[in-house]
Amino acid sequence: MSTVKYDAKQSNSGKNPAFQIRISPELKAQFEVAAKDAGMSLGNWLKTLGRKELERLRIEINR
Repeated sequence: MSTVKYDAKQSNSGKNPAFQIRISPELKAQFEVAAKDAGMSLGNWLKTLGRKELERLRIEINR
């Protein structure tokens, strides 16, 4: 059994704002499978993708 990785860069205060999006259940299910295969929570997987895209676009990442 693998351990799910959560974001190590979380706010110490726990007050980071929530971000909500609407996606189809089928797309969410595919995201969840990909996140699980990567050993990550869905939220961490999406943040990782976003950070990689910012790097690809050569946009400085604000931590």
